[in-house]
Amino acid sequence: MLKRIIGPLIFGIGGLAVLLSLGFWQVARLDWKQGVIADIESRIHADPVPVPATANPEADRYLPVTATGAYNGEVVHVLSSQREQGTGSHVIAVLETPDGRRLLVDRGFMSDATRQVAELTARGVAVTGNLLWPVDSDSFTPAPDLNRNLWFSRDIDPIAQYLGTEEVMIIARSDSPHLPGLVPVPINTADIKNDHLGYAITWFSLAFVWALMTAILLWRNRQPEA
Repeated sequence: MLKRIIGPLIFGIGGLAVLLSLGFWQVARLDWKQGVIADIESRIHADPVPVPATANPEADRYLPVTATGAYNGEVVHVLSSQREQGTGSHVIAVLETPDGRRLLVDRGFMSDATRQVAELTARGVAVTGNLLWPVDSDSFTPAPDLNRNLWFSRDIDPIAQYLGTEEVMIIARSDSPHLPGLVPVPINTADIKNDHLGYAITWFSLAFVWALMTAILLWRNRQPEA
């Protein structure tokens, strides 16, 4: 009888240990991810400062900034869509500051219909937002359609090179004077994926089922042979 028990017992304990370790690992990942989100939230909503003379993509990511100047009409449109508004584009505009800098500003979402009639030049501009260096393309992302000035990602390097700006992008939270039909899409943490709690529950549930099945198997193996 011992031979009929020892093998399943070792196998059951080993499997249970693996499943529990995966569950506890996901709990640790959940704690880490919540810390990351809390840190990003605190950085996003800090008091804005002028755009650094030399912005660092790592140290200054999400940095709240403010800038003034003029929109000269130089823009690219990045294909996008918004719920209840349909397809349109993110308007990435050149902001010329009083000290001669040329910065990129993601002014927000504009529907296709608005795009056809919008006046994208403006003076006396005041922008408040957060710095970001988006990288949202992959090997399947099409090249921009320059004939229609339509792009398919907000990757900052090619856009900055095309428009002749610094490799700095402000994601606008507020953009004055306001352009009707243009909806700011500020940075937030809602889109940061955090599925670790669900994964942890899955692993712990599997561990429970594994333990139950192991117990049933051991009970059956303990029964006298007919």
